[in-house]
Amino acid sequence: MRCPNCHRKDIGKIGTNQYYCWNCFIEMSLVKDTLLLHQVEEDGSLSSLDDLFETEERRLNM
Repeated sequence: MRCPNCHRKDIGKIGTNQYYCWNCFIEMSLVKDTLLLHQVEEDGSLSSLDDLFETEERRLNM
């Protein structure tokens, strides 16, 4: 799996269907073969980044 943002493979699993990119620091959740992307804010909350990517860019190709 590659990060849809930076296209690197520095992805770590942090939970069930949840991943984290160690290069660009975004959190990803896998729902029905589509990644939901979030930025982790300073207070620990998550801000959606889905509107920055096309659906096809977020689709997991296995």
